[in-house]
Amino acid sequence: MLQSRIVIKDKYYQINFEKAIDLSLPISRNENPSAFYLQKAQYQTVEAGTFIGDISRGGSCNCENIIFNPHGDGTHTECAGHVAGQNIYINDVLKKFMFPAILISLSLSEKNGDFYIDAEQLGAELAHQKTFPAEAIIIRTIPNNTNKKTMDYSGTNPAYFDAAGIDILNIMGIKHILTDLPSLDKEDDSQLLAHKRFFAYPNKWNLEKTVTEMIFVPDEIKDGKYLLNLQIASFESDASPSKPIIYLLEEA
Repeated sequence: MLQSRIVIKDKYYQINFEKAIDLSLPISRNENPSAFYLQKAQYQTVEAGTFIGDISRGGSCNCENIIFNPHGDGTHTECAGHVAGQNIYINDVLKKFMFPAILISLSLSEKNGDFYIDAEQLGAELAHQKTFPAEAIIIRTIPNNTNKKTMDYSGTNPAYFDAAGIDILNIMGIKHILTDLPSLDKEDDSQLLAHKRFFAYPNKWNLEKTVTEMIFVPDEIKDGKYLLNLQIASFESDASPSKPIIYLLEEA
């Protein structure tokens, strides 16, 4: 078995690398989560002269163009460039890819027809984790319906984060937020306060932080301590499709 023993803040943990847990939802040909009325991904066979990039149509190989928007199709990771008035690219920001992470489950709160992650509840849940030096937090919202895998959130006023909860994560030193929601902010909120608080607006933009949205954490995966491997495609853009993989940390 491919196993390892690592040290995090003077504590030893055992990891089984053969038990990877993939939290990503793909950019699918059929159904994937989407949001903000962004066009769903399109797959187009390349045709140039006599060349057809489709073996089933007599071509020598398969070759296709894919048109998509990372903010609206499947799991994606974004950086400060998403809300900054300057070119900050995810490929330049994310230079480390392994992080101690905490997975927690939170029930959504409701007020005036809005559902959101309450700051007080978030703080109470994290109070039990103060001794673990997490750099990333993974938040599974309850209820955890499987329709998250294919949901079109456009026009549904999906749940979002109480911006005050972002302050708690900043105080904890969290650099990477992963959520199954389509955004940290309310759908029709042009201010994007949660994003800006996390990325340090109006102060200097933090070039180490990322936000990963539209993940899915199956019910059988327990809350607790994990090692996160955050994988992205090398795009020169503020966001990229991503593949967050986690491994359970067991005290050795």
